[in-house]
Amino acid sequence: MDCLDVQRLQRRFRSLQRALHPDRFGQRPPFPRNLEEASAHGLVVEDDEKKEQHYSEQHSSLVNKAYQTLLNPLSRGLYLLELNGVEPAQETDCDADSEFLTEIMEINEKLAESKNEDSLEETETLIKVKREELTKEVTAAFERDDLQEAKKLLAKMKYFANLEDKLKNKKMPS
Repeated sequence: MDCLDVQRLQRRFRSLQRALHPDRFGQRPPFPRNLEEASAHGLVVEDDEKKEQHYSEQHSSLVNKAYQTLLNPLSRGLYLLELNGVEPAQETDCDADSEFLTEIMEINEKLAESKNEDSLEETETLIKVKREELTKEVTAAFERDDLQEAKKLLAKMKYFANLEDKLKNKKMPS
């Protein structure tokens, strides 16, 4: 799962975005000079251009969503579960062990008590390291085709994603 070539993904994303960009549609050289000429050739130019532009907008949006999904290890993992017919763990399906939950509570407390930039950076580093460890474990679970283990690990990753959000909010000036 983590064997994603980010540069290749970015290149492919940009290529698709260029090909599908809505501005590329509706800007063709004016073949028929007027509606009579278009009708004589059996063309409905305005409708075709609108359809192409609509198609372009829809697919451009899908490409954006796919790119964002694949770029983030958590959303990528959840998507892989979905592709394999496995429901992701819900917040109410808490299989997390007490040691893990205690760790999350301690990091939450650290975050709440952080008063200066140094302590925030320390907490940020801790969260990043834990997230990277979980990403490696999830990757290994997917490589072993152990989808239930991947599901449990992705549930843990959600906790760290929430911590990252709290950290970002704490770092934002009020």
